[in-house]
Amino acid sequence: MKKYKDKKQYRRKGYDYSQDGFYFVTICVKNREMFFGDVVESKIILSKIGLIADDFFRDIPNRFSVVKIDEYIIMPNHIHGIIVINNCRNAPGRVPTGIQPLVKNSLSSVINHFKGNVKKICNKNKIGFEWQSRFHDRIIRNSDELNRIRQYIINNPVKWDSDRNNLENLWI
Repeated sequence: MKKYKDKKQYRRKGYDYSQDGFYFVTICVKNREMFFGDVVESKIILSKIGLIADDFFRDIPNRFSVVKIDEYIIMPNHIHGIIVINNCRNAPGRVPTGIQPLVKNSLSSVINHFKGNVKKICNKNKIGFEWQSRFHDRIIRNSDELNRIRQYIINNPVKWDSDRNNLENLWI
């Protein structure tokens, strides 16, 4: 009999997420609640919390000197962004197995920092805000894929009416 519950690994098995690379991330609000604003005439209008999230997302490179933010968009209930990690090394580091603590300057540490800061401000202002646990990532492998993802991010507000994260589309 196992003592501890097995946890599912959500990142790519055997991949070092602190190595140099471009990563496409999607971070969602719990239950797809529309805390960050609304899309009006294909443009995102950020709420107070949306502006806070935007400030913290743009501030990531100031907190992590090895990280740059490429294209990103804050949507009503999720965020899409391209995070670039440049630790000035090309070879992957030691790849731990199983669930591990956060690795300094890894993608998970960056997202954890971002989500924690937004949540802390919301708690301080007594706003009942919750993140969906975890986040979705995609390792960007080449410039064609990078350009497709950039266009996807840029066009996200235009396609909001048909977006699966738009709660109005749950019953379509």
